[in-house]
Formats: sequence, structure tokens, C-alpha cells
Amino acid sequence: MISVYALSLDGGKTGNMHTREEKLEAFGRILDVLDELREKCPWDRKQTNESLRPQTIEEVYELSDAILKGEERELSKELGDVLLHVIFYAKIGEEKQHFDIVDVINFLCDKLIYRHPHVFSSAQVGDAEDVIKQWEMLKTTEKDGNKRVLSGVPDGLPPLLKAYRMQDKARGVGFDWEKKEQVWDKVKEEMGEYQAELDAMAAAQTEEEKAAAYDRAEDELGDFLFATVNAARLYGLNPDTALERTCAKFRRRFTYLEEHTIRQGRNLTDMTLAEMDAIWDEGKAKGL
Repeated sequence: MISVYALSLDGGKTGNMHTREEKLEAFGRILDVLDELREKCPWDRKQTNESLRPQTIEEVYELSDAILKGEERELSKELGDVLLHVIFYAKIGEEKQHFDIVDVINFLCDKLIYRHPHVFSSAQVGDAEDVIKQWEMLKTTEKDGNKRVLSGVPDGLPPLLKAYRMQDKARGVGFDWEKKEQVWDKVKEEMGEYQAELDAMAAAQTEEEKAAAYDRAEDELGDFLFATVNAARLYGLNPDTALERTCAKFRRRFTYLEEHTIRQGRNLTDMTLAEMDAIWDEGKAKGL
């Protein structure tokens, strides 16, 4: 097993994948490794669900980075880190006599089978859209399922993703625009209302007026962003991925500007906007 593991770290397998037996053996291995760490390592032994939570969030973001960058080797490693956390939580549940990894897996399998009657039973679906609608409907009928359509959207989800998921779940039960082009009237309406409140902020005289205008402007900004996310969804674009790409692009170009300035022995704060724009455009022309 050591040689196979080393091969995967050196760049991944490019030929035949592992057999079912090898996969089961590898899963048993990580269970054994974690059992030993939990018993013998002071750090692993002191971990709780609460202490692991922020680390889990970090690992999921690192996994997301690997996916966006298309780095298969890093993707394999980050998936392993996320898997470790899943098994760790199950181990803690087992120690508390609440559940173990078998319960976790069986619950998942039962849920997948129940929500895919077109695969495991006699139900019929026409396309992927029908599958989504069926999925959302079945979730509300499960004993421990979500009794409300939006209850499956975590409160702690980042707002951009939360908006996308809420809209997508509403779509799953038919609450959506009849034609995607109709969304643009809503986007324009919300942008106009947002602009009006910004103008009201600028015109406010007293502190009370400014505070009230700020609150209204923030509310309208939220409505405008929500409508923009909706437009992206309707056209098959993921706003989170799109914004992440733009952030990465801005980072590349700004870093180019900063490094260019350092090589010249200058400081960004001493440069004019026109000078910075010229270097920015230079980086843009280079495909950054």
C-alpha cells in the first residue's frame, strides 16, 4: 500500500484505477489510522465537534480552490482532508454512543435511494429538471427531512451562495420566471431603487436622515444583488464561481502592478492613478 500511496502523491494514477477491494482496504486503513491518532496523539485526542468546525470550513474552501484551479493532484489531497473530517466527526459520535461511520453511510445510501425512485424503483422522469423537482418534493415527505422548501439552505452559508441556493430551491417547486428574459426588468427596477437611495444618502442633511437613508440603501443593495444572482442562475451561470474568477483576476493584475512598482523603487501611494492604470493595462494586455 505504501508504494501505491506514494505514486498517487507524485502525480496521480494515469492508467487503471484501483479495484473495489483496494478501495475498501484504503477506507479501512484510514479508520485504523484515525483510531490510533485519537488514542495516542494529544492534539487529535482533544478535538471536539466545535474545535473541528472552523478547520472543516477551511478545508472545504481549500478544496474549492483546487477545483477552481483545475489542479487534479491538489484536488485529490484536499478531498482526503475533507474525508478525514467526515470520519473524525463520526468517530466522535461513536465515542459518545450517538452514531458511527456505518450510520453515516447507511443514512446517506438510504436517502439517495429514496430520492432516486426513477433509478431504484418504477418512477419515471423526463429530464434533469424533473429529477430536481422530484428531489425537492421527496425531501419534504421524509420523516427527518426538510418540512419547508427553504429549510435545507443553511443559515451559515455565505450570502452569495445562499441567494443562489434559495432561488434554485424555489425553482424546484415551480416558483420562477416563465421566461428568463423577464428577470432583466426586475434587475433594472432594483438598480433604480438602489440608485435612488444612494442619491437620498447624498442629499440627507441631519444625522438621523443619513442613518435612515443608509439603512434603505443597504436594503436596496441587497435586493439588487439578489436580482443579479437570479439573472445569473437563469442563464446557467454560477455567481460565486464568476465572482471568484474576477477576484483571482484582480489579484493577478494588482500584484503585477505592485511588483512592477517595487522593481522601479517606487511606492504605490506616491503614484498617480494614471500611472497605475497604465501598468494595470500592461498586465491586462499580457493576459493576467
